[in-house]
Amino acid sequence: MLTYMMLAGGLIGLFLGGDWLVRGASQIASHFNVPPLIIGLTIVGFGTSTPELLVSLQAAFDGLPGISIGNVVGSNTANILMILGLASVIAPPIADFMIMRRDLVWMLGATLAMPVIIVSGYIGRVEGMALVTGLIVYLGVSFRAMRNAPAEPLPSDVNLVHATGFTIAGLIAVMVGANFLVESATIIARQLGVSEAMIGLSIVAIGTSLPELATTVAAAIKGQREIALGNVIGSNIFNILAILGITGLVIPIPVAARFQYFDVPVMIAVTLATIGLIYFKGTLSRLVGMGMITCYIGYIAIGASL
Repeated sequence: MLTYMMLAGGLIGLFLGGDWLVRGASQIASHFNVPPLIIGLTIVGFGTSTPELLVSLQAAFDGLPGISIGNVVGSNTANILMILGLASVIAPPIADFMIMRRDLVWMLGATLAMPVIIVSGYIGRVEGMALVTGLIVYLGVSFRAMRNAPAEPLPSDVNLVHATGFTIAGLIAVMVGANFLVESATIIARQLGVSEAMIGLSIVAIGTSLPELATTVAAAIKGQREIALGNVIGSNIFNILAILGITGLVIPIPVAARFQYFDVPVMIAVTLATIGLIYFKGTLSRLVGMGMITCYIGYIAIGASL
């Protein structure tokens, strides 16, 4: 019972902490006149990826590479199929490919780099450095674009003290939640005889994606479709470049074979399909959204049998 209470507490900590962290960071960025799309792609995207970073590092230090890598791959797949799918059902996003092409190309590039990064069956410091270098370049490109964006009036209703408090409280809640989630998920996996990789791809990945779910759905409901779509794109870029990169730099980890022949190919396929829909259709309809959610359920069902 205590283990399941820790699991619930970890999920709640990640959900609330991610929400507070994103809310505070977004308010601070907004105060300094950062455009909505850039907020979604960088501030919100990175903020909602903080749980994945802390969980992956915690799992790596605990000697659980399946959870560490499964968390990233599973989160990226969940971000597209489950979260973007749900957002599309609520309010189909309208995306101008030409406006978002730079970030879509970065998401595709980071995703296609995965087979190369894991081909040796090991993510070490060389691979980690390559990914972190890609992250630095991406951030530089993004903030250069931010400087070139047209200026907007500064909002007058942002309280920087409150926003900073939300950010700090969110970070603390996410750190505690990550620790609880990894410990409880590991115990449950061993009790049920489920592989670390599958736990990472499902329970942990969905848990760490709760901030993305909360912010993306909230943005879709409020009609902030740029932030909703930008959040998913930015989060997927950060998950690979930042989380796997930093984890590989801090503590090299082995890669289970299933990631090479199943989970990473699925992640690549859904990424290509989503970019194709944005390019040819300029939107993700409600029907497409329902199809994406159905595909995610199928992916988890098939993955559990491997």
